[in-house]
Amino acid sequence: MSVNLTELGEHILASLPGAAKAAGVGFGELTIYADAHEIVRVLTFLRDDARCRFVNFTDLCGVDYPVREKRFDVVYHLLSPQHNTRIRVKVETDEVTPVPSAVGVFPAANWFEREAYDLYGILFSGHPDLRRILTDYGFEGHPLRKDFPLTGFVEVRYDDEEKRVVYEPVRLNQEFRNFDFLSPWEGTDYVLPGDEKAKAN
Repeated sequence: MSVNLTELGEHILASLPGAAKAAGVGFGELTIYADAHEIVRVLTFLRDDARCRFVNFTDLCGVDYPVREKRFDVVYHLLSPQHNTRIRVKVETDEVTPVPSAVGVFPAANWFEREAYDLYGILFSGHPDLRRILTDYGFEGHPLRKDFPLTGFVEVRYDDEEKRVVYEPVRLNQEFRNFDFLSPWEGTDYVLPGDEKAKAN
């Protein structure tokens, strides 16, 4: 059954005034831009409406735009097996404003929201267990934010003498990003051994 994505987007916008703000089609998928405070209403409609039936919660991820006032996008990916259609729902939020949790609508959102919290610091209100899921206990910061240092803050290692895991501040043995552009890995302006046998152009 072929679904006209433009018509479906218009149907969703007409059915959710104020909650769904805009719709667009790109890369063969429909994207709905929604109000973050109304995300539960939007997801419930997409799951239950006969023209939608997006019953499969595929993914939730964060995107960081640090120059924006609302720096984060929370992106929901849903699938309708009945109509063989995918949809993307985007909401915007900042570092302190929580987005309502989708766990009540899609229980599969649980660990995805924990991941977005852990890696971006995006908050979800009403989540049953919002805590880190991928980083270690006591980890500082959120590693997928654009302003997170590439080296991190601490390094972890097992100390044989102390017989325990040790956390230490990151130490860089060479100046960060001080690359040797003459190394064979970066490209050379000299002939490597064996290359002299190759025919010159």
